[in-house]
Amino acid sequence: MSLQQHVTNEFHSRFGEPPTYVVRAPGRVNLIGEHTDYNDGFVLPMAIDRDIWIALRRRADRRIVLHSLDFAEPVDFSLDALVHAEGWVEYVVGGAWILGEGDFPREGWEGVLAGDVPVGAGLSSSAALELALLKAFWAVSPWAWDGTLMAQLARRIENEWVGVQTGIMDQMISSLGVAGHALLIDCRSLEATPVPLPAGTRVVVLDTGTRRGLVDSAYNERVAQCREAAAYFGVPALRDVSLAALEAGKDGLDQLPFLRARHVVSENERTLRAVDAMRAGDPAALGRLINASHRSLRDDYEVSSKELDLMVEIALGQAGCYGARMTGGGFGGCAMALVEEGAVERFVEAVGTGYEDQTGITPSVYVCRASAGVEVLSDTLPE
Repeated sequence: MSLQQHVTNEFHSRFGEPPTYVVRAPGRVNLIGEHTDYNDGFVLPMAIDRDIWIALRRRADRRIVLHSLDFAEPVDFSLDALVHAEGWVEYVVGGAWILGEGDFPREGWEGVLAGDVPVGAGLSSSAALELALLKAFWAVSPWAWDGTLMAQLARRIENEWVGVQTGIMDQMISSLGVAGHALLIDCRSLEATPVPLPAGTRVVVLDTGTRRGLVDSAYNERVAQCREAAAYFGVPALRDVSLAALEAGKDGLDQLPFLRARHVVSENERTLRAVDAMRAGDPAALGRLINASHRSLRDDYEVSSKELDLMVEIALGQAGCYGARMTGGGFGGCAMALVEEGAVERFVEAVGTGYEDQTGITPSVYVCRASAGVEVLSDTLPE
């Protein structure tokens, strides 16, 4: 049974009739351009066919009642009495808060939620949840949807309500994803350009089975180090520093901010070169850039882990693998690989066996397709 059907059936079971709307918002895998988004740089993610689903209908009493099939604690609060919560509930309250901050009309609703985006794996389950929630509010409330603006609001949920200083990439791709394409996102202008995946290739996500919480990790520390480096060079963000300028001016910069900056500046260059490789249909060139990205994340940005490094090493040892790297915030979670389509089945089996033999952990492996962004599925949509 599909998750769409599952949440629809569960809604009918709980509320006695079918939902009015079903919302879908995808997770994402980032092909290249890691930790560049909060530095006003370039990223190249794709939305994947793993999603958060919400089946819902409007309520007349300004309450939000939401049951999750993945978490025990339900949501039940008034739009007129928003207080901080814990866990996934915090995102639901945060969605109501950010719309109130923007003076968007908010109606109450009730629903059932489920998802198959792994939590904490670096596939952006939180951004998928944020966009699904905003789309649910939109479905029952009379205001215009703007995908880029909604991505910005979703980021503010993360930054200002939940307290994690993420960039805009995850929310943009969950909002604006294009089937069959990655999306080159300029995180300063928010211009988003679809880029086709090389023919005859598949993107494979390799979940190490290790997890990290961004709030408890060194993520915010990396953000601060990047800002220190940008301030040293007198620019708004590391987007504005070239590799030549970085090397020429590094003597007065502490070692850690320099290393963090070197990753970001070189990663921006790799991302733009990756777009050229994809447009040229050159998976080998794209793979080399992906490999260089992992080395930079491991050595300069120091956000990899022994499990991620091992997974990448095993992947690169397989026939048909063009490139592999950690993806997401780091410190655990997933790697990704670009694999020749005809080699995918053998690749999946060999990597899974090899990783389990060396770690005792059975990895989850997802062969992904690039999907569209957030959407509402129903017969009757608001104008």
